[in-house]
Order: sequence, then structure tokens, then C-alpha cells
Amino acid sequence: MSSFKKIIFAVALGLGSHAGAALAETASCPDILHHSFKRLQDEASQDLCQYSGKVALVVNTASYCGFTNQYEGLEGLYAKYQNKGLVVLGFPSNDFGKQEPGDSKQIADFCFNTYGVKFPMFTKSSVKGADVNPLHAALIKATGSTPKWNFHKYLIDRKGNVVAAYGSTTTPDDKKLVADIEKALAQ
Repeated sequence: MSSFKKIIFAVALGLGSHAGAALAETASCPDILHHSFKRLQDEASQDLCQYSGKVALVVNTASYCGFTNQYEGLEGLYAKYQNKGLVVLGFPSNDFGKQEPGDSKQIADFCFNTYGVKFPMFTKSSVKGADVNPLHAALIKATGSTPKWNFHKYLIDRKGNVVAAYGSTTTPDDKKLVADIEKALAQ
């Protein structure tokens, strides 16, 4: 059923335009984004489908890692390209060297107070192994690239296609990463 028909059907059922719009958003949501996670700041559930049509850079993060200073560059990318359609999605993980030991409040405070992070962050989850979160499981399947350390990155285009994976040593200002982001934003 087309999105338009779903909206008409929802309105006909008396659900109103808000419910119809929600149905249309879900219908147009790429499979890779069909997941909900709790937000880091308040642990309220957030549907990743709200980022449909955007270019997403998904990053597993940690507060006590040699790569933690990448938060600054990630926030810079987000600030520079947000109005063009980029969203950075941060997923704190304690999978590597136990470098993310804090609870949600501690992580959120650290990210904001130390690096001014404003891009969406989610509660701590696993990004590898038996307990891998469903988004990272899908990203690993799509790319064949499992995070080997903190600050591993995946780029998703506006249509929900996984464009590439980048290792932890690829910094947010890396020329290839920036070129890939700009190319995805232009499409």
C-alpha cells in the first residue's frame, strides 16, 4: 500500500493526520533504521526512523579511550553538515577495554560538559558479540566490518544504504570520510 493510501486509510479510521503521518514515516523508513533505542539524556525511547532521508554517521563511543577526543570532531561534523541533512548517532559501549564504565547520566554529562556534544546519543549497548545491539548487527552484516575498538564508524546514505565502514583511526576530519559524507549529502 502506498504511503498516500496509508494516510487516507488512517484518516478514514479516525486516527487523524498525526497517526497517518506516523504510518507514512514508518512505511518510508529504510530497514537499517527500523530500530528504537533509549536516548542517553533521559532514557526515553527514540525511533531511528525519524532520521529517514538523512545521511547518518553511526559511531560507537567511549569516555576513557585514546580516541575520545574524536567527540570534538564528530560534533564539528554535525554542526557543519546538520542543515544539509547529516546526523551523527553516538552509541556508547563498554566492549573495548571497559572504557565506558559510567551510567547514562555520567556519560551524558561527560559528553556535553567536556566536548559540547549535541548530536543524538543513546544509552550504553554492545556493538559486537552475542549481545550486539540490532543496529550494529545490521551494520556488521551489511559491511562485513565489526568494530575492533571504540569510535568505529558506519556511513548510511539518505536511502538507508550502508555506504562504508571506517576504523577507529579514521578521524572525523579524514579527507575520505568527509568526501564520502559530502557525496552522500549531495545525492
